[in-house]
Order: sequence, then structure tokens, then C-alpha cells
Amino acid sequence: MYTILIVDDEKSMREFLAIVLKKEGHAVTVAANGAEALATIEKELFDLVITDVKMPGLGGIDVLKAVKAVSPSTIVLMMTAFASTDSAVEAMREGAYDYLTKPFKIDEVKLLVKNALEKKQLVAENTRLKQEAHDRATFAQIIGHSEKLTKVIELIHKVADTTSNVLIFGESGTGKELVARAIHYNSRRRDRPFVTVNCSALPEPLLESELFGHMKGSFTGAINNKEGLFELANEGTIFLDEIGETPLGIQVKLLRVLQEREFRRVGGTRDLKIDVRIVAATNRDLEKAIAEGRFREDLYYRLDVIPIRLPPLRERPEDIPLLVEAFLDKFNRELGKSITRVLPTAIDLLCTQEWRGNVRELENVIERAVALASSDTLGPEHFRDCLPRASESISMALPTDGVDLEGLIGTIEKDLLSRALQRTNGVKKDAATLLGLNFRSFRYRLQKYGIK
Repeated sequence: MYTILIVDDEKSMREFLAIVLKKEGHAVTVAANGAEALATIEKELFDLVITDVKMPGLGGIDVLKAVKAVSPSTIVLMMTAFASTDSAVEAMREGAYDYLTKPFKIDEVKLLVKNALEKKQLVAENTRLKQEAHDRATFAQIIGHSEKLTKVIELIHKVADTTSNVLIFGESGTGKELVARAIHYNSRRRDRPFVTVNCSALPEPLLESELFGHMKGSFTGAINNKEGLFELANEGTIFLDEIGETPLGIQVKLLRVLQEREFRRVGGTRDLKIDVRIVAATNRDLEKAIAEGRFREDLYYRLDVIPIRLPPLRERPEDIPLLVEAFLDKFNRELGKSITRVLPTAIDLLCTQEWRGNVRELENVIERAVALASSDTLGPEHFRDCLPRASESISMALPTDGVDLEGLIGTIEKDLLSRALQRTNGVKKDAATLLGLNFRSFRYRLQKYGIK
């Protein structure tokens, strides 16, 4: 349903248009003259305004100007029984969508209104897409305020609009592609392509064809010429994810692209010049790979002009509450849920995890909890089944001369009891919940170790 304002000094015309458009499902308001219309648009925004040109006092052009001053996105249709080229040109110059000459047919009005509102919807969709691009550019998807993440964001701001190659280091799930996108969308290349390729996903022959393209007949199955991803990314950015997994043969060709800014398609005879910024990422120790002969040292130094190191989630637990909030909002929308709260004890539980899969693992855990929840609140019980057990996350070597198992377990248990109390500000019930104990068992353990 759209909101429509009809402005005409003829009562019969106002009533006629109101009836027609209400039957089409729209919310219709009427005004008997220009002054009344101006008073109305100051109080309410409309999707569409249909106004007569010739009216006593303020005319339709005045209404048009006032509407556009208040709400530039509002569509305005002009109508008159005294059409002239000059008045039509003036109306269009001031931003009118179209011009109706009285008398007109009902179907003509319906079609014009339909087209006008479709245009408004299209403009709104374009605005939304631009906003999404703006969100990417303003790091809306890189969530957190920890000192380590803040330093990363500051570095992205500094290097985004340079032409230097960037190498992003980080464990799996830390958000390396988000950083690469932030670099691209904050650079002068933002309106050109951003192309992603996972270097570990394809065997060497297919990866070479994907990156550089191929000519018809250059290998079995090459039934036509194909552009490579470097060509598609021309004047933009190419993101080489998992660069540490690239075969040595491909590394040689990548080095040539970096040095000469040119390449040759598989089976081709002509060198192709390109202008592409390269952002690469890895979760591997490339210096170790160089020492083992698995990665070219010259390629490494070409890529590692500006290194960005992403901290794992376990090193920035203060960001977990913000991430939980963001993922909760995301999956509420995607799954049609209305979960409004995550209990502090649940947040505390999530903050104590190691998160070997980093942000991606946390996101999966939140999605599962939201999908299975039957209430509007998430507590620790909604997460325990998909979190590692303590026995699974604790690993230590067994000394050759043995160990005092009872004493060791007692030390660990006492430490966890004290930490739980500290985290819950001394609230024993919440501390018991955090450790998965009932209150009686928790109180017994406190007495056992003399903890108050």
C-alpha cells in the first residue's frame, strides 16, 4: 500500500481519483487547494502526489516545488485541462514525473500511477543497494571494538586508497575476506570489480584456467575461449584467498603478473596487459613454507608489501557480546524468529570458549541456537550441546614420573570455581549455571575448598 495525496480545486475530480486509487489498495488523502496541500505535506510524507496545475492561489507548480523541497523521493504527477508546452516543460524541469491532460480515462490514470510507483520502488531498491555498499565501505560487517581489531581497522583506512599489494594473515574464520572487501570498497577502485578466488579449491590446471583464462582447444574440454579472473578484475581488485596453497607452477605465473602487470591465457600467444590490485590471504606460516620449498620467496616479498594480521577470536573476547548481538539480529531476520535477549550467563559461557573456528564458528553456534530456541530468551543451556566439552579442550603431556591426579583435578576445580564467581560478581546462582552445576552441588564444592 502506497500513500497518495490528491490536490484539485474540483471536488468531483478529487472524489473520483480517491475512489479509483482506494480500490487499487492505496491510502489516499485529498486537498482542495495549494495552501491546504502545503499544510498537509508538512505533516506527512507521501509516496505520490497528483496535483492540478491551475488552482486559485497557489498553483500546481508551487505544490510540486514544495513537495520536492520536503521529500525529493516523492513522485509528482501533474494534471490540467489547459495543457500547454510551456507548462509541461516547466513541470518536468521542476521534477514532475509526468503530465496528464483532462479529461482522461480511468485505465490511463491507473497505468500512469502504477508506473510512477514502480519507479519509486526501483529508486528505493537502488538506494538500499547503495547503502549496502556504503555499509561495506564503513566496515559495518567488521564487528568489534577491541584494541587489536581497532588497530586493524585503522590500518585498513590507511592503506585502502594506495596501490600497494596487501597480504592478510589470519586463522580460518577470522574474516579475511571481509577485510579484503573493506580495502576494495574504501579505495578509488570501489566502482570496479571485486573478484574472489580460493586458491586451494582447484587443482593446478583448473586454477590456471580460472585465473588466466584459456583459448579454444588448448586442452581437453576447452570448447571455447574463456576470460580469466584477472581479466574480469581489470581496474578493480582480485582477492587471492589461501594463497599459501597455490602450486609452485601457478606461483611462477603470479609472480610475472605482479612484476610485469601482464599474463598470457592458457594456449594463448598474446600477452594481455591488466591494471589489478592484488590482495592475498593465508592461514599458513609462509616463512616456514618458504624454508620447506613449498612457497617462492620472491612471490612472498611481492605480496607482503603491506601485511595485515587478524587476531583470532580468543584474543579479543571483549568483542564476543557485540558479535552475538549482530548474529542474533541476522538470524532473527533470516529464520523468522523474535529472540530478544541472551542471558549474561550465556554470554559469559561463550566468552570462555577457545573458538578454534573463530568468528565463523561463533556464527554457526548462534544460528543453531536461534533455530532451535522455543522462547524469546537464550540461556547457557541453548549453547552447551554445540560447545566443546572441557575434556575435549584440555590437553597436557603426562610426566614420565606420573602425576597426582586427585590434586591436579582439585586445583583445576578450585580455579574454575573462583573464576566463575569472579565473572558473575559473586552471584553464586549464576556461577553455578556458568559451570553447569545445580546450586546444591556448587555450594558443596565451595565448602570443600573453603571458598566464600
